Amino acid sequence: MNTALLLMTLLLVAVAALVVVTTHDPRRQAAPLSVFSLCLTVLFVVFQAPDVALSELAVGAAVVPLLVLLTVRKVGRR
Repeated sequence: MNTALLLMTLLLVAVAALVVVTTHDPRRQAAPLSVFSLCLTVLFVVFQAPDVALSELAVGAAVVPLLVLLTVRKVGRR
């Protein structure tokens, strides 16, 4: 494996995680959370774990941000 590629991918995941953590509004946090999940998907592909990458892509990049937005919308009505 290429060490530079691994380090770049880990740095990308760390930067994306920092953006998610520093975003305080849950409505605005859904988009960076989705990007973070896509970065994790790339990391898993680089580490040659395609099954984990596919699961992260389906759940982390699509379902979780959707649930966050739906929950914020439902709670916001009260």
